[in-house]
Amino acid sequence: MRDLAPTLLAWDRFAVASVVAVRGSAPRPVGAAMAVGPSGEVIGSVSGGCVEAEVHDLACQVLESGVPALASFGYSDDTAFAVGLTCGGSLDVLVQRDSPSLRAALEASADGSPVSVRFEAEGRVFTESWMPPPRLLVFGAIDHAAAVAEIGRFLGYHVTVCDARPVFATSSRFPAAHSVVVDWPHRYLASTHTDDSTAVVVLTHDPKFDIPVLVEALSRPLAFVGALGSRRTHAERLERLRSEGVPEASLARLRSPVGLDLGGRSPAETAVSIAAELVSLRHGGTGLPLSDLTTPIHRTPARFLLAQRNCLPTSS
Repeated sequence: MRDLAPTLLAWDRFAVASVVAVRGSAPRPVGAAMAVGPSGEVIGSVSGGCVEAEVHDLACQVLESGVPALASFGYSDDTAFAVGLTCGGSLDVLVQRDSPSLRAALEASADGSPVSVRFEAEGRVFTESWMPPPRLLVFGAIDHAAAVAEIGRFLGYHVTVCDARPVFATSSRFPAAHSVVVDWPHRYLASTHTDDSTAVVVLTHDPKFDIPVLVEALSRPLAFVGALGSRRTHAERLERLRSEGVPEASLARLRSPVGLDLGGRSPAETAVSIAAELVSLRHGGTGLPLSDLTTPIHRTPARFLLAQRNCLPTSS
């Protein structure tokens, strides 16, 4: 729901539908939200298209009545075919109108503050926590950085682009970035806040920039540290990092050459490759084609949390 906050705060009234339970295969996880505005307009999604029309109708009813509703949708339901739920799973959706407490939570989340929202329906309680969005720090103000910043923002990261060269590090060149910083990469990284959800992508492709910032990055418990470059560049980079005293355990965390093997070469294609590795590591994916696998497409919350812990250098 946090992603919907700017639009919800602009509406004078709305009804919001939240996925509060998922069983089996379902396209959206617990916490996915869809909202209906005063004129019936829609933002967000609870099922990737399967039951959107049914949920929209229910949200319109709640918007008018003010009475919360809890609805279940499943493949075994008599109405499953009618509403288009064919994924084989089931989900529960809680729908309720806006309230002063919900608006206060949305305003706090818009400021980047951690927020918890608690809904109650028929004796059941659903609590949703919104942490500040994870940071994506992109070092190197090149064309690839613009594409990485754009797709990173699309994936929900708070994106910063940093470069020591003021002629290249400008907001006009990186409109998708939340901030553009003119500073030496290692100096900025040493001074800024990071945590175990922060991702660092080094695109400078210049030892005088990337070695110092990688030394700093690999000393921190970050979620992801990647660097652009050829295999030869990577081998030379490893030797330089070893000479700087970076231990082998830290070097093993470096994703370089960064990205999955997709075959593309353009800045946009390279950004997709980098983003694919980010998403795969974040959710414990294999990076393989789904058509070659027989495992569940969507991981359960328990498996997701385990995968997330395993991909971080320290437990969250």
